[in-house]
Amino acid sequence: MAKLIHAMIRVHDLERSLQFYKDALGILTSHRLDFPEFSLVYLRNPENDFEIELTWNRGREPAYTHGDGYGHVAVAVENLEAEHARMSELNINPTPVKEFKRGDEMLARFFFIQDPDGYKIEVLERAGHYV
Repeated sequence: MAKLIHAMIRVHDLERSLQFYKDALGILTSHRLDFPEFSLVYLRNPENDFEIELTWNRGREPAYTHGDGYGHVAVAVENLEAEHARMSELNINPTPVKEFKRGDEMLARFFFIQDPDGYKIEVLERAGHYV
């Protein structure tokens, strides 16, 4: 059976992206491959074996566009309000916390942030399906 190992996104400013992912999600470089024309940087933290791969193509202008197919990456956190407050203090600008319900049943509590390249990241509270 296949095992998901990483998702790749292209970034325009590698250092800015590395700082964002460290500050926002606490994920750090686990592996890095540098080549003359590009770099591949894999990020994760001790809670994960799944990685985000940042691909940086040197000299790329203009910045990448997402088209209309990209949706978002999602992470789950223990304390949604604390993470929202922490990210607000770091000027990451999270959207307001929202609740997704079916009748009276709480399905999810979440907010969104965006990385420096505009990729959306959903931050979900660890509960139900999202543990």
